[in-house]
Amino acid sequence: MATTTFDYYQANRERFLEGLKTFLKIPSISTLPAHKADIRGAAAFVANELREMGMRSVEIIEGKENQNPLVYGEWLEAPGKPTLLLYGHYDVQPPDPLEEWK
Repeated sequence: MATTTFDYYQANRERFLEGLKTFLKIPSISTLPAHKADIRGAAAFVANELREMGMRSVEIIEGKENQNPLVYGEWLEAPGKPTLLLYGHYDVQPPDPLEEWK
């Protein structure tokens, strides 16, 4: 299994890197209203990636007023197997104040 997984990674490495670069270029700065459309774009990117991975029931769940959307996807096709929950942020914080970065 490990060899098969590694072989798959090696065969798709460039595609994975290009996808990651595309995702990282989205200025999804959650605290700046000017980037509201970018937040939505990042959510759509994540949802599309989940669909391409084979996730089912992928949806973008809208937040209330000033909340950013949540991206949800599931794959429940392994009865009797443990459940794995992954949580992550697709939005980022602004770099300001720059002088505090080390």
